[in-house]
Amino acid sequence: MDKVTLFDKTFRTFIPYGQISEAIGRVADRLNADYGNSEDVPVLLCVLNGSIMFTAELMERLTFPLELVSIKVSSYSGTSSTGTVKQVMGMTGDVAGRRVIIVEDIVDTGGTISELKRILAEKGAVESKVCTMLLKPDVYKGKEVLDYVAMEIPNRFIVGFGLDYNELGRNLKDIYILDEQ
Repeated sequence: MDKVTLFDKTFRTFIPYGQISEAIGRVADRLNADYGNSEDVPVLLCVLNGSIMFTAELMERLTFPLELVSIKVSSYSGTSSTGTVKQVMGMTGDVAGRRVIIVEDIVDTGGTISELKRILAEKGAVESKVCTMLLKPDVYKGKEVLDYVAMEIPNRFIVGFGLDYNELGRNLKDIYILDEQ
């Protein structure tokens, strides 16, 4: 599909699935190199709902033992960030004394990452690394290191591959950008 319409907005193809898959492969290779000989079992923290597809594909390619934990936070309303991060669902597992890899769909301002790192520290994680499918470097204001970034994109609104517009579009295999024609 070249274009999709969700509610009142039309989106056009921006990143085809093949490019997404290659980027996930590169990130998985780096994670496998960094965690392949671990004596402990790291935790992948899937940030719901957006990173479900990224987490699933990433997990298929990881060759080291790991545990999966989820958390749901929200900072978006419609097409823009509210600037406030709220925890919608608590963590589904214990991270005390564990190394955690935060798996995010997209990092823009960095507010969500800061809040997740704060929550993980509060819950006793000994380390937290950030793995994001997408980064908007033009608007990133965070101080946290983004350890694994699959792709950088401009500051535009996108949907697909887990990302949504008012909960629609997550199931699209490609990533689409708002068509402002």
